[in-house]
This record gives sequence, structure tokens and C-alpha cells, in this order.
Amino acid sequence: MSDDHVRMTLAEVRDYARATLTRVGLSPAHVAAVAETMVAGERDGCGSHGLYRLLVAAHSVASGVVVPDAAPVASRPKPGLVRVDGGGGFAQLAFETGRPLLVEAARAGGIAALALNNVVHFAALWPEIEALVDDGLVALAFTPSHAWVAPAGGTKPLFGTNPIAFGWPRPGGMPFVFDFATSMVARGEIELHRRAGKRIPTDWGHAPDGGDTDDAATVLAGAMRTFGGHKGSALATMVELVAGPLIGDLTSAESLAADAGRKGSPIGGELILAIDPAGFLGDAAAGHLARAEAVFAGIEGQGARLPGSRRHAARAVSLRDGVLIPRQLITDIDAVT
Repeated sequence: MSDDHVRMTLAEVRDYARATLTRVGLSPAHVAAVAETMVAGERDGCGSHGLYRLLVAAHSVASGVVVPDAAPVASRPKPGLVRVDGGGGFAQLAFETGRPLLVEAARAGGIAALALNNVVHFAALWPEIEALVDDGLVALAFTPSHAWVAPAGGTKPLFGTNPIAFGWPRPGGMPFVFDFATSMVARGEIELHRRAGKRIPTDWGHAPDGGDTDDAATVLAGAMRTFGGHKGSALATMVELVAGPLIGDLTSAESLAADAGRKGSPIGGELILAIDPAGFLGDAAAGHLARAEAVFAGIEGQGARLPGSRRHAARAVSLRDGVLIPRQLITDIDAVT
């Protein structure tokens, strides 16, 4: 370990995140829920979604973007639908409020949906998806963000990073969970490059004038790109629709407008779908889930990487050895009041 990093156990990461979130004014219920997503980020080797997000969360509180003591309110507009009004708070507590109702509805009807409305997002989706997979469900999640990403063929921001996450339970093994932005890279990854003074690939985004650039700050001031050209652009459009107007919440452009220059985290909604395999398959569900293992074996058997496996490998190391946190990041977080 160099002097540039601090080694922390995951318990120390949790305590540090909770102490910081308490100091900046979050209520105890939000502190506990928000801190766990940061622990998950560090645990799984995703520093852009780890303690770095304390700076993001603190700014959203200080600028008035988030309601620090919001109390989520759940409702059931239909038997298979759950809605949680987050009251302007961070999405993590709204999800925890709606999760048991979603699981109950999925088991009762075979499939159910949870809409999180009026929440503030800054974290990855995979912790939510893994929680539902742990309940034995297949799950998907979608959320817009701020308008930071240009559509394929354009250079002006319109979409958010608009992540999509999916989870599948695996008997006796780690679940199959992927979570990816429909942009070329997560915005937090570009910000980490900016902080470190590193150049970025020129296909990550556009300069404000629409030109190519390898400067992170220039892309942050311009527009990010979708991955896969028109395919990523189509998926980003889908996320805008199903987690925006479909659930009565904001698009990425509307989220950025609502931010009103405060440079806080995205404001809006999230759509989560949960499917109970037993709803389709009854007592045969376990057998069919076991049969699905042939798909995973076919991927790994030819030396290909199973999406999500890198996080699981990092998790095994961090649980044993802890994680390395940049010392400058700790200094910057400690300076937040």
C-alpha cells in the first residue's frame, strides 16, 4: 500500500459513510440505507459508486436538491403494482419501503412492478436487484438521470446515463446480476478520471462544440455518448419512457431542468419489475432454474467472462482484505461540512 491510499475494512467503510452522512444532515433511516449502497460499491470494486458518492450526496443535501428527512409513502394502485412516493428523499429508503410489498405482490401474482416516484438517485442499481434475487425473484430495474448523454448521431445532451439492471437467481451459487449504463461509461467514472488528471478515450463523449476530446472535464461540460451507437441510443430512449412518463415521473431533460443549476443528483423515478419463477412453473421452477445453468456453463466454458463476475471476484478479496481508498478522497470528504 502506498501513502496515496488508506486501507479500510468494509465495517470501517460503513462506519465512515454513516458518520459522514449524519454530519451532513441526513436522518437516521436515510443514513443506514444510503451508506449500504456505498459499502456495496467499495466491496465490489466499483469506486465510482463507493465512498466517492459521499461528495455527491453531501452536495445534494447542501444545495437543497434532496429532502434529508423525507418519509416514503407506499400505496397499491393495483394488485400487481406498488408505488412509493419518496417525498424528495434519496431512492434507497424508498426502495426499502417498497421491497417487501413488491415481493409479496410478485409471489401472489407471478409478476409485479414497483414505481419509485419523487426520489433522488446517485447510486448503482445492482444492490437493489441483488436484494430481490436473494428473495428468489428474477428482477429488472430502469431509471433515467440528468440529460448528460447525446443520442447516436447527435452531440447535444438529451438522455441520462439511463442504467438497466437485471438479476437471475442461481441455485447454490452467486446470482447473475448485471448493471450497466446505456452511456459508454458511468458519469462517475469520467469524474474520477478528472479528479486523477487522467485522459479518457475519445469515444466516451463530445466537447461542447461537438468535437472529439480526451479531456474528462471537457466531456463533463459537453455530452457523453451512448454505447453501441443506435442500439444504446434505443435502450436509453426505452429507459426514458418506462421510468419517466409511464410511471408519471421526469425524463432526464426534465430532471436537469428541475435541478435548476444546483448540480445535484438526478431527480425523478425508477421502475422495478419482479418475476417469481414459480408463477410460471409451479413446483417445476427449481428444475428449470437448474437447467438454466447450462447457459452460464456455455459462457464460462469457452473462456468468456460472465457479466457481474468481476464484481464477485472483487467482493471475495474485499471481504478478506478490505479495500484501498485514495487518501485525497478521504481528505476531500472530511472537508465537507
